Amino acid sequence: MSRQHEVNSLVFEGDWMILSVDDQVYRLPWAQVSDRLAQATEAERKIYRIAPSGYGIYWPLLDEDLSINGLIQLAKSLQAAANIS
Repeated sequence: MSRQHEVNSLVFEGDWMILSVDDQVYRLPWAQVSDRLAQATEAERKIYRIAPSGYGIYWPLLDEDLSINGLIQLAKSLQAAANIS
């Protein structure tokens, strides 16, 4: 299986998820990313697995699975909306 993305890091700061993937950094408000992440504790958010293929991120304690492509698309659409305002 070919690798879709190279996830460099994932951190949570305040209300933000900061995802570094394919040498690009994306800032996403996790309330818009996932209701489960928004309601999770800090400890629950820190326990995740990145798919070996680079396809997605899985939080086993939350039973939440998000695709990297979806996160990148959301980040780009939020950035485009901010640039319009």
